[in-house]
Amino acid sequence: QVQLVESGGGWMQAGDSLRLSCAASGGTFSNYVMGWFRQAPGKEREFVAGINWSGSTTSYTDLVKGRFTISRDNAKNTVYLQMNSLKPEDTAVYYCAARRSLVVRGRTQDYHYWGQGTQVTVSS
Repeated sequence: QVQLVESGGGWMQAGDSLRLSCAASGGTFSNYVMGWFRQAPGKEREFVAGINWSGSTTSYTDLVKGRFTISRDNAKNTVYLQMNSLKPEDTAVYYCAARRSLVVRGRTQDYHYWGQGTQVTVSS
């Protein structure tokens, strides 16, 4: 059983930068694809970014390409989401998720473990 704990959320201004972290425990971290999802009020949870076990493959929703960067440190069992040029539409609860696979996918149903989420609010 993998436990995921997100941190780093907060209240930001448009144009600011923020880095989210997700610490994993209870499993062999490098065995998992890691993903970041987000859910805004009244909307479905959506894929933001994913990264394979080595970091050699990443995937992003078009909404954040060029602004967000996902990375991981397997020695620290941690995955990160660097968010630059934040926009009000980035406001959401951000969730970290783990997938028992070598292949990055973007569907919520493809991920087996989830964190509790961290709130990111971006004001204009």
